[in-house]
Parts: sequence; C-alpha cells; structure tokens
Amino acid sequence: MANSRSELGARGEALATVHLVERGMEVLDRNWRCRYGELDIVARDGEVVVFVEVKTRSGVGYGTPAESVTPVKQVRIRKLALAWLDARASPWVRMRFDVVAVMMPRDGDPVISHLPGVF
Repeated sequence: MANSRSELGARGEALATVHLVERGMEVLDRNWRCRYGELDIVARDGEVVVFVEVKTRSGVGYGTPAESVTPVKQVRIRKLALAWLDARASPWVRMRFDVVAVMMPRDGDPVISHLPGVF
C-alpha cells in the first residue's frame, strides 16, 4: 500500500504542477529536500515566490486533502521555505504559502483545488 500511496502522491504533484503552470506560474523547484524535510513545489507568481504544499487523496475518509496541512506542518513548511531562500542567498523576497488539494476518486476524474495564501 505504501507504494500505491507514494504513486498517488507523485501523480497528484504532477497534476498540481501542470495546474500551476497553466495559470501562469513558473515552477522553480520540485521535491526540494534539506535536513528539515521536503518542499513539494516552489513557484513564482509574478514577483512572489510561492511555496506550495500538495495534498492528494482518493477519498475523504481521513478528511479533505487541505485539512491535513496542520499548524505543525505549516511551521515546518515555513522553516523549509527559509532554508530554500537561504540556499539561494535571497531571503528578502515576497512570499506566499499555497495548498493544492487533489482529489482522485477511483471512479472519476481528478479535481484540483488551488488555495492561495492559506497560511
């Protein structure tokens, strides 16, 4: 099951990337890792650097995808964002934190919800 869960997540991230690009955002990084964890997508929306957490679910048995971005996870993503900026020597930029929720029901088409600036 872990393999299928990781495949579901990878497919959701790929769909989220296409969704963001189709809306005019430039993807700067995907699956960026450091000792604090991983950023799913880093993008640029005009002059704003956007850190995007992608959550993919096949159902809502454990809640909606966006609900799984808890306050603890938000703190970790903020720390990761600062590490990403520090690695590029560009800490003084406008930034935003988005969530892209991907619902992939087994019997239907994926539904993508982009929630800009949610934390």
